[in-house]
Amino acid sequence: MSPKDTNLPTIVILATGGTIAGVSNMNEPSDSYDAGVLTVKELLKSVPNIGNIARIQTKQLTNIDSKDMTIEIWKKLVKNTHELLKQPSIDGIVVTHGTDTLEETSFFTQLIVNSDKPVVFTAAMRPSTALSADGPLNLFNAVVVAASQNSRGQGVLVVMNGKIFSAYDVTKTNTYCVDTFCSPEFGPLGRIENSQAHYQRSMRNTNSNGTSRRFDINTLSNLPRVEIVPSYAQPSRIVIDALVNDGCKGIVIAGTGNGTIHEILHEAARNAAKRDVTIVRASRVCYGSVAQNIDYDNVGFLRAGRLNPWKARILLMLILASNITDYAERQRIFDSI
Repeated sequence: MSPKDTNLPTIVILATGGTIAGVSNMNEPSDSYDAGVLTVKELLKSVPNIGNIARIQTKQLTNIDSKDMTIEIWKKLVKNTHELLKQPSIDGIVVTHGTDTLEETSFFTQLIVNSDKPVVFTAAMRPSTALSADGPLNLFNAVVVAASQNSRGQGVLVVMNGKIFSAYDVTKTNTYCVDTFCSPEFGPLGRIENSQAHYQRSMRNTNSNGTSRRFDINTLSNLPRVEIVPSYAQPSRIVIDALVNDGCKGIVIAGTGNGTIHEILHEAARNAAKRDVTIVRASRVCYGSVAQNIDYDNVGFLRAGRLNPWKARILLMLILASNITDYAERQRIFDSI
């Protein structure tokens, strides 16, 4: 190892599979392929210059299509991340992931892992064998961001297509385009240019002044069941009733507009609340915040604020697992995200 190498930061890549590790038999971006085939060591062969940015360590946590992501894998990921970041020799983490549930996994990690060191998720929309595969550059850029001092204190980040996003508000918006990830209201935190991370806005205040809630990693052994139910024209209440009877502890309703709920579902949700099932109103709409509404607030429904239904579900799971029972405190947590 040269003197230059010893001055490089140490970045650990935790691999979970996804399209970035996918393989197709034909070199066409649109062809079908198998996700989660290549190992992390095989992925690194396509990024030969990555060693100029950081000293790389790797760990293969799993190798799946992220549509099949599980809470058990989430637990394994955050526990590994937590333990690695406690080591003084480790400067940051990169997580390779599938795009389908990346916004959920990164948000879950944001709510658990408490460190100023960068944790950066990346993925790909095209498999490794496709023409113009996007995975190698995304992985390279993710290491650039994780190795940057400018990334410290920014919380969990997502790097895709040359842009840096916060796990709080990033979402997948397109089924096939490589620029699928965006933060609809606020835009990216920054970009990668000339192998450097440049930030236009910062999450440091959010992550350092107490408004960013971190949950105890020990709560992970007791995560309750929380499900999502959409509201639409003439729905049936059967789903809510069945979930309550099956022991579900929380329901996020993906409501119309300002988190409004069809009267049929509203009645079912009120009955669920009477049976100690926590109800959260989120919205199917990607812009704006779910605001107060006396018809729902007065019966104890929580508001998801700016969180989409998938992220609201994760936050509610952690609130319930932490035995936070006060309505005002629960709502304050949602409002602070």
